[in-house]
Amino acid sequence: MHPIIIFSYKMDFSQNNLFGYIEDLQELTIIERPVRRSLKTPEEIERLTVDEELNDIERAVYLLSSGQDIQGTSVVANLPVLMRQNPSETLRRVLPKVREVLPVAGVEMQLTAAVSLLTILQEESISIHTYTHSLLHIILQNLEHRDAGVSNAWLETLLAAIEALPKETIRHEILNPLVSKAQLSQTLQSRLVSCKILGKLANKFEAHIIKREILPLVKSLCQDVEYEVRSCMCRQLEHIAQGIGTELTKNVVLPELVELARDEGSSVRLAAFETLVNLLEMFDADDRSQTVLPLVKSFCEKSFKADESILVSLSFHLGKLCNGLYGIFTPEQHLRFLEFYKKLCTLGLEQENGHNDNQVQLQTLEQEKKYISVRKNCAYNLPAMIVFVDPKNFNLELYSTFFCLCHDPEVPVRHTMAIGFYEVAKLLNTDVYVVHKELVALLQDESLEVLDAVISHLPDILELLSTGGEGGGSESKLLNFPELIPALTRAEQRAATSLKWRTHEKLLQKYACLPHVISSDQIYYRFLHRMLTIIMTNNVLPVQKAAARTLCIYLRYNRKQEQRHEVIQKLIEQLGQGKSYWNRLRFLDTCEFIIELFSKSFFCEYFFLPVLELTHDPVANVRMKLCYLLPKVKSTLKVPTDKHLLQQLELCVRKLLCEEKDKDVLSIVKKMVLELDRMESSVDAFQKRFYENDLLDQQKEREEHLLLEMEQLEKEKQQNETRSTSVSDKIYEKKRRDSKTSSTLSKSIPMSVSGNPPGSSTSKEVKKSKLVRSQSFSSQALHSKYGSIDKCSSKSSSTGYSSVPTVGKSSLFSFTDDSFRTRSSNSSGTAAFSSTSTLPSSSRNSSNSVDQKNNGSKESHSRKVSLKNRKSNS
Repeated sequence: MHPIIIFSYKMDFSQNNLFGYIEDLQELTIIERPVRRSLKTPEEIERLTVDEELNDIERAVYLLSSGQDIQGTSVVANLPVLMRQNPSETLRRVLPKVREVLPVAGVEMQLTAAVSLLTILQEESISIHTYTHSLLHIILQNLEHRDAGVSNAWLETLLAAIEALPKETIRHEILNPLVSKAQLSQTLQSRLVSCKILGKLANKFEAHIIKREILPLVKSLCQDVEYEVRSCMCRQLEHIAQGIGTELTKNVVLPELVELARDEGSSVRLAAFETLVNLLEMFDADDRSQTVLPLVKSFCEKSFKADESILVSLSFHLGKLCNGLYGIFTPEQHLRFLEFYKKLCTLGLEQENGHNDNQVQLQTLEQEKKYISVRKNCAYNLPAMIVFVDPKNFNLELYSTFFCLCHDPEVPVRHTMAIGFYEVAKLLNTDVYVVHKELVALLQDESLEVLDAVISHLPDILELLSTGGEGGGSESKLLNFPELIPALTRAEQRAATSLKWRTHEKLLQKYACLPHVISSDQIYYRFLHRMLTIIMTNNVLPVQKAAARTLCIYLRYNRKQEQRHEVIQKLIEQLGQGKSYWNRLRFLDTCEFIIELFSKSFFCEYFFLPVLELTHDPVANVRMKLCYLLPKVKSTLKVPTDKHLLQQLELCVRKLLCEEKDKDVLSIVKKMVLELDRMESSVDAFQKRFYENDLLDQQKEREEHLLLEMEQLEKEKQQNETRSTSVSDKIYEKKRRDSKTSSTLSKSIPMSVSGNPPGSSTSKEVKKSKLVRSQSFSSQALHSKYGSIDKCSSKSSSTGYSSVPTVGKSSLFSFTDDSFRTRSSNSSGTAAFSSTSTLPSSSRNSSNSVDQKNNGSKESHSRKVSLKNRKSNS
């Protein structure tokens, strides 16, 4: 009794909980029922047991003769394997049994047999002659199976076989029996099969054979009493027209299409319309204007009134139709079709005569779905309609329609607009700025499907916006669209908070294009730190890796030394030296991207030693990942310049071999040691075997070097502008105080104040040309990077701003050139990676002027000493 008391104490027999327990028990019984039913009795197990000593052919014959249906289906599914292994025995012993079983077999075995025979044909296990003699009759016998799904499966196998069969076989085995099969006295299924076979045969014979033997059957089936047959034959007229040529199409096919377009059956009219659109290119101008255009106009007029069944198809083909008939349209007809398209774009959103939805009868759900499909098709056809009206007239004719479709209340419509947005932007070319607000709207759309669609071509769209559709230019025009950058940041935040991590990963990958279209400062303040946050906080590995790669690209094209140093410091401290082993793993991923995108000297200067420090990491997974990275780390070294780093690498590997306790890590270390031994370190000089890699690395180094030059030249340019502004202010003050000074004197004041030596103008011109060259190179480098981002990495420069890279291992961002000593002396205090220790521009200017004065006084003093020495010597 004691256990019962405890049990009753723990259970809650209130009414609500009691019903919950009953429901749970019922669910358990439902789960258990199939298990009980699936149990086999000893007799059934005995019947399913097969002698293990039988070979494959004997087992197949036995199962087809005395086995159950499921065993026979298994044999039929294995027929392609048997045909590959032993074709002669399979054809002699197994195939006759298959012929016996199929007429009484179930649906599953029939479908399996159709697939197996198609597989044998595709694999070419047997010759086409053997296939025709042994298997073609099986296909033809089962074409008219009572089950429509089985009949279609066998028909697909036959249509595939027609492509491979010789003409004579097709004529005797398929075409001749088809004459009787297509007669009105045959079953509906037989006539439908005949229609599809006729469409396939039209491409296998010459035009005169088609005209004599096939076209009479086609005409007969086009006038069949059943609308299903007429519709099916109408859809095959396109294939038949391609087989008989333009002349016969005009004389035979077009009259049939005109008659079918006036058929009483809506599905027949729909098939006639779609076939007419697809054959538009085969008709000449007279046929289009006299026959096709009146039919199309009647379709458009009836679509809103008596024949809504054609409305969806009409909206889908309208772009192709308008451009196909463009040459024969009068201005009035052109305008009418354009207005018809605009009306379709708002179908279901507004009722005729300006009535709202509340003032009319509510639409049925089926009608609403139809209207959504129409607007979706209109969105699909928008690029074609832009071509129809001419892109120059887009703003006047189609912008309002474009706006409505981008803001449509239904997601499928906006999704289609997002997919085609790049095509629209490409067509608009220099007028692409007109649609930037709609791009912002799609980026901020509430549906992630829309966002995923628009970011697929985001780099191309942003490039068109930044260049104004001109395909080039060093100046970015995205500054004219200030709302675009906040939209990009909000889009990333929405993707990050959703559960669709693939969309987030895709977005981060596409955001790697931003250095090509917006400024370095905007990327630094709006995107770069966000990437670092994603690496550290996101829980999805592909997303973290995408953010790490994009961050490395941002770092690669950052144009400010202090910002670069700050990011490098954060990567080392927060990732490489982070408390979480997950962050340290991501640091190794980031280093792998840095090796790929940056120059060898850049990695050696900043990341080589922090990577090696992880050999002492307490977590085995981190050490394991580091071991896999070691060959790439070694590939960044150059001897003899990096000999000391090579020694550090060898020392770390020895420690791992001697001190590693984890067996998995130790086994990987041993494998990597063998790989490291096989690697040859690159040398400072070019070698033939490493020529391409060395050339690419030198290009990376040169590009990084030019980025540094650009930064310095831009700073000097800003300083010169500041000086000129202060000089002009002084001149203005002087003029105001001394208004009586002569005009000639006032003109000479700027010359005296500037006080530049004769050669200074020449040096300024040189610097100015150098700045222009650097900027143009930057734009070209960014553009080429965007075509192939992997080849646009860079390498650090070791000595100031000399154009030839040297082998020294000084800092990438240190300046030792004499022309920049004043700047380096001012920034000597910023040896770390802090960005807060920079001095204001005014203090840098004053210190530079003081240094110049001191240098001038030292030079005058040295001159006096040298004159005295000369006099004493004389």
